[in-house]
Amino acid sequence: MIRVFQILAVILAGVAVFFWWRENTDWAFASGVFAAASYFLSLRFQMKERVMAADAEKEAAARPEHDPSDDEDQDQLVQK
Repeated sequence: MIRVFQILAVILAGVAVFFWWRENTDWAFASGVFAAASYFLSLRFQMKERVMAADAEKEAAARPEHDPSDDEDQDQLVQK
């Protein structure tokens, strides 16, 4: 999704330059606005992925790993 918005931003920026060159400033402005919006949407999705990855990393670090020797200790206590 990130690449789609980045490619769309580049294409729309090119369209804006074309309209500016043809002195059609209204369409150049509109294309420029859509290019900027597409670029910022790509940044939003990129940051969302980074935040989700960092949250998953924090959860994994906070969760204790399962130690099989703990099960053996528990079994021995239950048997006594």
